[in-house]
Amino acid sequence: MKKFLITALFFAIAVAAFAQAAPDVAENAVETAAAVVNNSFFSGRYVAHLSLGIAAFGCGMGQGKAVAAACEGIARNPQAAGSIRTTMIIGLALIEALVIYSLVAAFAIG
Repeated sequence: MKKFLITALFFAIAVAAFAQAAPDVAENAVETAAAVVNNSFFSGRYVAHLSLGIAAFGCGMGQGKAVAAACEGIARNPQAAGSIRTTMIIGLALIEALVIYSLVAAFAIG
Protein backbone atom coordinates (compact mmCIF):
# COMPACT_ATOMS: atom_id res chain seq x y z
CA MET A 1 0.00 0.00 0.00
CA LYS A 2 2.86 2.35 0.85
CA LYS A 3 4.50 1.83 -2.55
CA PHE A 4 1.17 2.50 -4.26
CA LEU A 5 0.69 5.81 -2.42
CA ILE A 6 4.25 6.93 -3.21
CA THR A 7 3.79 5.98 -6.86
CA ALA A 8 0.47 7.85 -7.00
CA LEU A 9 2.10 10.94 -5.46
CA PHE A 10 4.92 10.91 -8.02
CA PHE A 11 2.42 10.38 -10.82
CA ALA A 12 0.40 13.38 -9.67
CA ILE A 13 3.56 15.50 -9.56
CA ALA A 14 4.58 14.32 -13.04
CA VAL A 15 1.16 15.12 -14.48
CA ALA A 16 1.30 18.62 -13.01
CA ALA A 17 4.86 19.09 -14.24
CA PHE A 18 4.18 18.15 -17.85
CA ALA A 19 0.65 19.51 -18.25
CA GLN A 20 1.74 22.88 -19.54
CA ALA A 21 -0.11 24.87 -22.14
CA ALA A 22 1.58 25.49 -25.45
CA PRO A 23 3.19 28.93 -25.58
CA ASP A 24 1.63 31.55 -27.82
CA VAL A 25 3.40 32.23 -31.06
CA ALA A 26 5.51 35.32 -30.50
CA GLU A 27 7.43 37.42 -32.92
CA ASN A 28 10.54 37.10 -30.86
CA ALA A 29 11.96 33.75 -29.69
CA VAL A 30 13.20 35.38 -26.47
CA GLU A 31 9.64 36.34 -25.48
CA THR A 32 8.48 32.77 -26.13
CA ALA A 33 11.29 31.32 -24.01
CA ALA A 34 10.52 33.77 -21.21
CA ALA A 35 6.83 32.80 -21.28
CA VAL A 36 7.71 29.11 -21.03
CA VAL A 37 10.07 29.71 -18.09
CA ASN A 38 7.49 31.84 -16.25
CA ASN A 39 4.82 29.14 -16.60
CA SER A 40 7.03 26.18 -15.77
CA PHE A 41 6.38 23.77 -12.92
CA PHE A 42 9.44 24.92 -11.04
CA SER A 43 8.38 28.54 -10.81
CA GLY A 44 7.59 29.76 -7.32
CA ARG A 45 3.81 29.50 -7.30
CA TYR A 46 3.59 25.81 -8.17
CA VAL A 47 6.27 24.78 -5.72
CA ALA A 48 4.72 26.93 -2.99
CA HIS A 49 1.33 25.32 -3.40
CA LEU A 50 2.85 21.84 -3.61
CA SER A 51 4.73 22.49 -0.36
CA LEU A 52 1.49 23.70 1.20
CA GLY A 53 -0.19 20.43 0.27
CA ILE A 54 2.69 18.41 1.71
CA ALA A 55 2.63 20.49 4.90
CA ALA A 56 -1.13 19.99 5.28
CA PHE A 57 -0.72 16.23 4.77
CA GLY A 58 2.06 16.08 7.36
CA CYS A 59 0.01 18.19 9.75
CA GLY A 60 -2.95 15.86 9.43
CA MET A 61 -0.78 12.82 10.07
CA GLY A 62 0.91 14.47 13.06
CA GLN A 63 -2.35 15.62 14.59
CA GLY A 64 -3.87 12.19 14.14
CA LYS A 65 -0.96 10.53 15.92
CA ALA A 66 -1.04 13.13 18.70
CA VAL A 67 -4.75 12.64 19.36
CA ALA A 68 -4.41 8.86 19.24
CA ALA A 69 -1.55 8.94 21.73
CA ALA A 70 -3.48 11.31 24.02
CA CYS A 71 -6.56 9.06 23.94
CA GLU A 72 -4.39 6.05 24.74
CA GLY A 73 -2.73 7.93 27.59
CA ILE A 74 -6.08 8.99 29.04
CA ALA A 75 -7.37 5.41 28.74
CA ARG A 76 -4.37 4.10 30.66
CA ASN A 77 -4.42 6.80 33.32
CA PRO A 78 -7.80 8.58 33.58
CA GLN A 79 -6.65 10.68 36.54
CA ALA A 80 -4.13 12.50 34.33
CA ALA A 81 -6.74 13.40 31.69
CA GLY A 82 -6.63 17.13 32.41
CA SER A 83 -2.87 17.53 32.01
CA ILE A 84 -2.78 15.21 28.98
CA ARG A 85 -5.59 17.16 27.30
CA THR A 86 -3.89 20.51 27.97
CA THR A 87 -0.56 19.27 26.61
CA MET A 88 -2.30 17.79 23.57
CA ILE A 89 -4.09 21.06 22.75
CA ILE A 90 -0.84 23.03 22.99
CA GLY A 91 0.88 20.47 20.76
CA LEU A 92 -1.95 20.59 18.21
CA ALA A 93 -1.73 24.38 18.09
CA LEU A 94 2.01 24.21 17.41
CA ILE A 95 1.52 21.59 14.69
CA GLU A 96 -1.17 23.71 13.05
CA ALA A 97 1.11 26.77 13.20
CA LEU A 98 3.52 25.04 10.83
CA VAL A 99 0.83 24.77 8.17
CA ILE A 100 -0.15 28.39 8.70
CA TYR A 101 3.50 29.40 8.12
CA SER A 102 3.47 27.40 4.90
CA LEU A 103 0.20 29.08 3.86
CA VAL A 104 1.65 32.53 4.48
CA ALA A 105 4.73 31.59 2.42
CA ALA A 106 2.51 30.33 -0.42
CA PHE A 107 0.59 33.62 -0.44
CA ALA A 108 3.83 35.60 -0.39
CA ILE A 109 5.32 33.68 -3.31
CA GLY A 110 2.20 33.18 -5.44
